[in-house]
Amino acid sequence: MFWLVLVYYDIIVVMKILAIESSCDETAAAVVEDGVQILSNVVVSQVDIFAAYGGVIPEVAARSHLEAILPVIEKALSDAGLTKEGIDAIAVTHTPGLLGSLLIGTLTARMLAILWGKPLYAVHHLKSHIYANWLNSGNCVEKPLYFSGHDVVPARRCGCRASSSSAVASGDSRKAQCLSTQLPEFPLLALVVSGGHTQIIYMRGHNQFEIIGTTRDDAVGECFDKVAKILGLPYPGGPAIDKCALQGNPKAYKLPHPQVEGLDFSFSGLKTAVLRAVQAECGLPITTPSYELKKHLTEQQGADFAASFQYTACEILAEKLKMALRDHQEAKSLVVAGGVSASAALRKKVTESLSEASGGKLKVYFPELKFSGDNAAMVGAAAYFEVISGVEPTDPYTLSIAPRTAITD
Repeated sequence: MFWLVLVYYDIIVVMKILAIESSCDETAAAVVEDGVQILSNVVVSQVDIFAAYGGVIPEVAARSHLEAILPVIEKALSDAGLTKEGIDAIAVTHTPGLLGSLLIGTLTARMLAILWGKPLYAVHHLKSHIYANWLNSGNCVEKPLYFSGHDVVPARRCGCRASSSSAVASGDSRKAQCLSTQLPEFPLLALVVSGGHTQIIYMRGHNQFEIIGTTRDDAVGECFDKVAKILGLPYPGGPAIDKCALQGNPKAYKLPHPQVEGLDFSFSGLKTAVLRAVQAECGLPITTPSYELKKHLTEQQGADFAASFQYTACEILAEKLKMALRDHQEAKSLVVAGGVSASAALRKKVTESLSEASGGKLKVYFPELKFSGDNAAMVGAAAYFEVISGVEPTDPYTLSIAPRTAITD
C-alpha cells in the first residue's frame, strides 16, 4: 500500500496513516490519507469526568486512556474500512502533555508498529494543532501533490475545509467552513492558543518552525479556565465564557493589557485583574476566595465580566499578531490553532484585524470547529507532512515520551 515514486530528485508520497492522540484528556485515533483527507476520526473525551473537578486529574486521565485506547483504535480502523494491511504508517503524539496520558498512547503505538511492521512517526502536539488547518472532512477533497517540498495544487476544488475571511467576520459559520478549499501558503504565521500554550510561530515551509513569540507565564486557555472559575462558570472555561459573553457588554469593565516587550505574552496579570475587579464590583475585600464570588454577582454582571475579559484577551492576541505581521510582511497566510481557536470572538477579532492590517492580502485560516480541540486526525496530518519533508521514522523500541519539549526541538 505504501509507495514512493522517485522522479529525478522529486518525491510523490501517497499513504494512509493511523494516528493516535492521548496527550491530555481525549483518547483519539484516526486514519488520514495524504495529510488532508480524513477516512475516520474517533474521539473519546473525558470532559464530563473532569467538569465536576474544574480541571484534569492526571492519574484519572491516564487510567481512562488505558480503558479506551484499543476500542478507539479498532473503531477508527472499522470506520475507515481498513485492516492493518491497509495502513502504511503509524503516528502518535509523544510530546508535550501529561506524562501518564502520553505513555498510554505512545506505548500502544510502539506495540502496533512492532507487531504490524509499520514505520512509526513521533509527532509534537503543537505541530498537530497547526496542521489541523490542512484537514478536510468533506466527501470530496482537494489533494495536493508534493514535488521537492513545493505545493502543486490540482485544479479540481471541492469539499469544505478552510475558513473564508469574510464569512468568519460576518459570523456565518456555515459559509466559513465551505466557501474556500485553498490550502495555507508559505511563508506563514501560526498562532497556537490552548490551555497549555500561547505561541506565535513563523513557518517558511513544511516542518520548519521558528518560535517568535511565547507566553512568559499562563497560557491564554488556562486564563480562560481560571476566569471561568471566578465567574462560577463550568469547565472547560473557553466555551462557557464564549456563551456567557453573548449576553454581556465587552466595554463594561476596562481591563489592562500587559506591557510585555516584543511578541511575547503574559496572561497571569489579566487573570488577577479580573479577580480584583469582581471583588471590587461586589464590594468585597481582596481576601475573599474566588469560589465565593459567584453568589455575589448578578447574571448581567457575570455576562459583562465574561464579555469584557474575552474582548481584552482577543485584543491582546490580535495586537501581537499585527506586530508579527509588521516584522514578517512576506507572510502569505495566518493559521490559528489550538482549543482557543474555537472561540467565535477570537475568530472574528483576528480575521478583521489581520485582514485590515494586511490590506486584505493575508489569508486567515481556522480549523473546522471539531478539529480545534485535541483529535488524532491532526496528528496524522502532521505526520504526513513530516514524511514529505524527509523526516525519518523513529525506532519503536527506543521511542520515549517528552512531557515538556519545544516545537523546535
